Amino acid sequence: MRTISQDVAVRLYHLGDDGTAATLVYGTLAEALQLAAQQPDDVQDGLFLQTSNDVVAYLDYIDG
Repeated sequence: MRTISQDVAVRLYHLGDDGTAATLVYGTLAEALQLAAQQPDDVQDGLFLQTSNDVVAYLDYIDG
């Protein structure tokens, strides 16, 4: 993911095993990261952060 500020608008969503995407929050990157960190490990495995021009898996983002 490109370098972005904590204030950029993102969508945090969970991609289920069946391929359905469930949005957890539309908010700032800071809000999305806080909410994602509160999720159980099995949910974190399917979390994605989406900006207006990029998508990255949550665990890839936090692992750098």
